[in-house]
Amino acid sequence: MAQYELLLPKMGESVAEATIIKWVKSAGETIDADESVLEIATDKVDSEVPSPVAGTLVKTLFNEGDVVKVGAVIAIIETEAGAVSAAPVAQAPVAVPTEIPGIALTESKSDVPRIANAENRFYSPLVKSIAASEGLSQQELDSIAGSGNDGRVTKNDILNYLSTRKAGAPQPAATPVSAAPAPVNNETPTPTKTSTSEVKIATPNVTANAGDEVVEMDRMRKLIADHMVMSKHVSPHVTSFVEADVTNIVKWRDKVKKDFEKREGEKITFTPIFIEALVKTIKDFPMINVSLNGTQIIKRKNINIGMAAALPSGNLIVPVIKNADQMNLIGITKVVNDLANRARNNKLTPDEISGGTYTLTNVGSFGNVMGTPIINQPQVAIMAVGAIRKMPAVIETPEGDMIAIRHKMYLSHSYDHRIVDGALGGQFVRRFADYLEAFDPNRTL
Repeated sequence: MAQYELLLPKMGESVAEATIIKWVKSAGETIDADESVLEIATDKVDSEVPSPVAGTLVKTLFNEGDVVKVGAVIAIIETEAGAVSAAPVAQAPVAVPTEIPGIALTESKSDVPRIANAENRFYSPLVKSIAASEGLSQQELDSIAGSGNDGRVTKNDILNYLSTRKAGAPQPAATPVSAAPAPVNNETPTPTKTSTSEVKIATPNVTANAGDEVVEMDRMRKLIADHMVMSKHVSPHVTSFVEADVTNIVKWRDKVKKDFEKREGEKITFTPIFIEALVKTIKDFPMINVSLNGTQIIKRKNINIGMAAALPSGNLIVPVIKNADQMNLIGITKVVNDLANRARNNKLTPDEISGGTYTLTNVGSFGNVMGTPIINQPQVAIMAVGAIRKMPAVIETPEGDMIAIRHKMYLSHSYDHRIVDGALGGQFVRRFADYLEAFDPNRTL
């Protein structure tokens, strides 16, 4: 008999920790190789952690709701055979940095109250260490409004609090957790100016009336809401619109879709065709494929196209087609179908929804003719494609202008005006439309 230490696996370069949502297996239960042991949530996606070995779950080292660092031992599995991990069978302590810019982390003094997790709040070891070194009381820490998952106080939250605390500015209290709606003032909040002339916008409090139903946001909806507000706050959005004639694409797809499905075993949609045209356009205008870090422009080498997809729950997720410029249309089609199917079944990994450099969203799938999409940070632009409709149009022929029925759609290109001006943003969407309109109706796959 041997014991195997199950570690929290790496889930993408930008993911450092995850929250345990649910233990699928309990101590004493048998586990097959590749069988799910627990469900976890990151700031990007929910996923399952399978066991690489078969055996019996001896011990779980964390509880549901705990935030765990990547690489930490989370469970012990007893196996019939196999190597024992060199690390001792014990909960791995979370490493706490000894130095943080602007904060000196020292050993806790005996006269500083010990920081504990509140009933409805979790504090990470790092947050506790900062609070202790700065002499924050439990009450003061509990008053800090947290921006993390379920209102958790993050490192940035406590550092921001400390910087304003030292400057003598008052701090907002944390929102009380209560099943009943809080009493409100129905008057519109008045923005207040600080000494630096910055305007603080107060979120209006809303109360439920008789007969109303109060539904708490799920975790993913909270993350989406925070991400959208952050994007609008960070980037000054501008949107350019172009109408594209996609008659050749519609007729070509109608002609090849049955043979393609019979040969490849899957359908070909318009999305891979749009992505192929986007890749060509990005190659023509590489300054769209960038990110902004302060005053530094980061030009991305890879072209990774995010594909916004609606989930059955009504939430939104953006799987990424990595290195889309290195694929042909068949390759893009297979990746698009695979990601879309696994997105609907909540089977995506965090790495598959990170690293995007440009995003495509299809508002036409809901019958909308156009939309004004919000940029998926830290990207600087996003393209929305509207519904394809039959429209009367004037076309030029050798015999003169004629009116004909054409398949047309609107393209909406939103971009960050800090780095993308109207010329680049407008030329980009126009070139994208040109590639769609120039599609070869005699193309073979």
